[in-house]
Amino acid sequence: MKFTTEETAGHSTRLPTNVKQVAGYGNKWFASFIIAMALTSVVGCASHASKVGNKEASEDVTITNKVIKAIQGEPTLKSAEINVETSKGVVLLTGFVSSAAAENTATELARYIKGVTLVRDAIQIK
Repeated sequence: MKFTTEETAGHSTRLPTNVKQVAGYGNKWFASFIIAMALTSVVGCASHASKVGNKEASEDVTITNKVIKAIQGEPTLKSAEINVETSKGVVLLTGFVSSAAAENTATELARYIKGVTLVRDAIQIK
């Protein structure tokens, strides 16, 4: 189908001569729309990832604090020098204890804290 030039009352209205020209105007708008939507989704995903990372970090701090509190509350571990680090629910115990029984107690206390997915024991016996 081809468009032609129309003449009306001495005025000339120029219409596009083919369908491709008409479609070309819509394609520019459509392409701009798609690019804008893609950028919006990328920015949205980045902020979601940041929120998820912040939530994980907050949960890790909570887990660390609960493990420290449990260890400090255990009478058999009063003289122990245990450090606690948590990343994505994985607890790392380092430091020194006086016996294998104290090491097992610290590890078991950490295992039963809500949110802990794994306990890595790097505690050394003095």
